[in-house]
Amino acid sequence: MIIENSAPAREERLKAGIAFCGTCAQLQSRLGQKDNGCLYAANRSFSQAHGCQFTLSLGILNSLRNAVVIMHGPVGCGFCSTANIGTNKNFKKLRDPAAGGIVWLSTNLDESDVIEGGEKKLRAAVLYADREFRPEAIIVASSCVPALIGDDVDSILENLERETAAELVPVNCEGFKTKLMATAYDAVYNGVLKKLTKYRERDKYFTENELSDKLWEYEKGRTVNVFNVGSMSRADELEIKRLLSALELKVNFLPCFSRPDDFRAALDAALNISVCGTHDDYYLKYIHKEFNIPYIIDTMPIGKKATARWLLKIADHFGVAERARLLIQKEEEELERALEGFRAVLKGKRAYVSGGEVRIFVTAEVLTDLGMEIAGFKGHHIDEFAWPVMEGLPGIENIYINIASQHPFEQANIVKRLKPDLLVIHTGSGNITAKHGLPVLPLFGPGYNYIGYSGVFEIARRLRRIIANNQFNRNMQKYRPAPYRSEWYAKDPSAYIKDTAGK
Repeated sequence: MIIENSAPAREERLKAGIAFCGTCAQLQSRLGQKDNGCLYAANRSFSQAHGCQFTLSLGILNSLRNAVVIMHGPVGCGFCSTANIGTNKNFKKLRDPAAGGIVWLSTNLDESDVIEGGEKKLRAAVLYADREFRPEAIIVASSCVPALIGDDVDSILENLERETAAELVPVNCEGFKTKLMATAYDAVYNGVLKKLTKYRERDKYFTENELSDKLWEYEKGRTVNVFNVGSMSRADELEIKRLLSALELKVNFLPCFSRPDDFRAALDAALNISVCGTHDDYYLKYIHKEFNIPYIIDTMPIGKKATARWLLKIADHFGVAERARLLIQKEEEELERALEGFRAVLKGKRAYVSGGEVRIFVTAEVLTDLGMEIAGFKGHHIDEFAWPVMEGLPGIENIYINIASQHPFEQANIVKRLKPDLLVIHTGSGNITAKHGLPVLPLFGPGYNYIGYSGVFEIARRLRRIIANNQFNRNMQKYRPAPYRSEWYAKDPSAYIKDTAGK
């Protein structure tokens, strides 16, 4: 298969939608139409903000160990890397105590470079990074400016390969190319496919005799690659490893917090498993076609129901389904006993859930299992990967759902109308909505456990705590003005959405 220089935008590749207001039943009917019906064309007559694929790409790339990231563009485009410094260093050390922090450079393009081109600065930055840091890989993330002025980053890096020891990886993730931030996952994987995904030479020691060959084949036949996401904590990974180890499987985690060489080692595996379909289909489908490694993309293992479904899909592949059922039964019995003290506090509470399309629905399953009710949803975008998780959540047909990449003004309007008891909301998006005085549980936190059976217990424990102590948000509502004028709250929250829900 030919790997293009850039991954296509998800609006085109998956016909994903970013603008919708209506019920879950209305949304499902449109997802069932060819090319996602009118969702694909939906847009707004006014947009408040969009996420940028360049910043999300940096969020993934900065997690890689033993790599230097060069941001090719104006220095301001890399502002998010400064926010990653402390957390990423600590999270890298959880995987490898000897790991260092983030190393990133910027070519700092200015007005003169827009006229003369950025090749000279990029060459200097690459050679400096290779000489100064001696990394396994130097990753060049291109922002909008190099694409607008015509810098051929792939060719520049190809010409530099003989002058550097590090592998040079171009990642073309210009923000203006897509309104769908999740295209960043494809952009990063596209760079990985171009330079890091290839067979490595096996150590001759392991192929000297027939026995070692058979041992290697056996180990490969029990090895799975679990594709983690930036929103997973080390505690989440350890929970997955605990469950899959009970099925006698060896687990690798990619791409976050791995080393560049891990992508080569991951080709010696029996199965690739996605934790969230939104992230990995572009990469896993290519690996299946090119390297014949099967994959599973289904639900996200959050909540009892989704975790059991996820585990059984994997167990079926290895012919150990009965063993997995016994494991699930034992885990669920223990979890039920542990949750007894939380149900009375949480029963009947109404929650508004906002975040990624797959995560909001599996999290809703956790909440309803705890006796709570769902007041409404907001998803960052919608595509085919939401379908199986929506089907697995009965009784949501009449629940209101908003699809919006950012756009907090719509969310604030909807929350005021629906009057939930608490918010479960994507990290970084709760600052405006919290001014309504409600308790807020982050939909994810890289320091907390959400996945698997231990994740259900942690969600219940933290929900009880934030409901018991919400004084800070109540004070915000009391002493700070509402985030938007009263005129906006009187309007229909879908007032600016075009071509959806019959408009």
